[in-house]
Amino acid sequence: MPKVLLSEELAQSCIDTLRAAGHDVVVLLDQSPEQLRAQMSDVNALIIRSATQVDDQLMASAPNLVVVGRAGVGLDNVDVGAATTRGVMVVNAPMSNIISAAEQAMALLLCTARNTPQAHAALKDGKWQRSKWEGVELAGKTLAIIGLGRVGALVADRARAFDMRLVAYDPFISAERARGMGVELLDIEDAVSRADFISIHLPKTPETIGLFGEKLLAKCKQGVRIINTARGGIIDENALAEAIASGHIGGAGLDVFTKEPTTESPLFALDQVVVAPHLGASTAEAQDKAGQTIAEQVVLALAGEFVPFAVNVTASEAGETIRPFVPVAELLGSYLGALCSTIDHDAIGTLDCTFEGDIAQYDTQILSLSVQKGFFGVLSAEPITFVNAPQRAREIGVAVRSHATDSLHDYVNQVILRAGNHSIAGTVVGKSGEARITMIDDHDVETRPAANIFTVRNDDRPGMIGIVGSVLGKAGVSITNMAVGQSPEGNTALMIVATAEPVAADLLGELLAQDGIISIDTLARRA
Repeated sequence: MPKVLLSEELAQSCIDTLRAAGHDVVVLLDQSPEQLRAQMSDVNALIIRSATQVDDQLMASAPNLVVVGRAGVGLDNVDVGAATTRGVMVVNAPMSNIISAAEQAMALLLCTARNTPQAHAALKDGKWQRSKWEGVELAGKTLAIIGLGRVGALVADRARAFDMRLVAYDPFISAERARGMGVELLDIEDAVSRADFISIHLPKTPETIGLFGEKLLAKCKQGVRIINTARGGIIDENALAEAIASGHIGGAGLDVFTKEPTTESPLFALDQVVVAPHLGASTAEAQDKAGQTIAEQVVLALAGEFVPFAVNVTASEAGETIRPFVPVAELLGSYLGALCSTIDHDAIGTLDCTFEGDIAQYDTQILSLSVQKGFFGVLSAEPITFVNAPQRAREIGVAVRSHATDSLHDYVNQVILRAGNHSIAGTVVGKSGEARITMIDDHDVETRPAANIFTVRNDDRPGMIGIVGSVLGKAGVSITNMAVGQSPEGNTALMIVATAEPVAADLLGELLAQDGIISIDTLARRA
């Protein structure tokens, strides 16, 4: 039973989904880093929110860790690079809190425009101060949205309802797409110089840390109000405090801070600043969606299936047509790895993957990853996953090439793999999508995969099947399935032999010594 550890409080729906999938769920809250590391030796999945720091040291204490799930969007507290090196999948819930985050941005926008929190605090303190807390209307004002992604686009929709003029900075979208949202796309300096309000919706990256520092704040329009519900650190808090105190910046609404949690900041002493303790995703709806989403992703990851929101897996989708071929591609990759296991890595050269038929019309990245997972899983001592398979290919110097073609041979769909001097192909058949091997080393043959399977390449002459059957029969080995295929040249044949139990190496040696037997390969796979 896979063990899933929750180190922070999540919605009950998350726990229910995990347990319904047959997982052992352990909740350990308020753990120090040392305490958490001590609990990780048998953990298969770790689910966190924003407080737990998942670094390489923590992952090193979890040799069985398959996936880290962040119940939210940001991954500031997860070392994704270290996870990728270790083959640990990292997943998040990017769609879970976007509505809540957009609404929090609008709440702070309104609060900074109307000084509502300040007036509220004054009145509860016995002060009736109508003139002191006079605000401004949003209608007719210009809002600069810095980052026009999922949340930024929702803020644009809501701000438009307040009759605000919209400009934006986002280097990753086109001007045409922005115009479709009713937004004028500008460079960042033009955007902030024209804005009456600025709302920040950028990820925290080396490029965005300190972006709103002294220089950019100086280019802002006099009296502008700045909202940040994205990530702390994008704004230089000391520089912002100085700009507000000088009167250049009119105010700010901040939900995030450079260091969290925090109760100290030069901004807290300024009346023009409205703050909240990172409440952007703190709604019942967002927490429920985040918990449910991350539980579903973790269940898929532990089952070895495609995970849509894996941030360190290069494949982006696995549609219904592609999905049945994912396990088949991995199986074929492992068989090809077994065939190549006696070849020096330098001699392998290229792992060539061809996807032909209907599947060629879709994104086949996940199939390529599945092939690599199986192939390098046989050739490597370390665990290989969808995450670190491409990295392992680079480390051992094997180039991976993928091709898609709609040309057909004998099957509607087929996966064809080549590496070194070996090749294998396969497909799925029937309503249940059963796997079939359709070719090995350019010998056309159709057979079911099996737990104990080996190939016998031999001269194409009568009596060869009898020789194999006789040697195995005398040793008491039961053959459960056998298929035979001829080489294109017609001078050799290939038997694929499945047995009820593994065949000992000395018995295979005896078989290889028989007249007419050219080679024998065991298609063993790593457990």
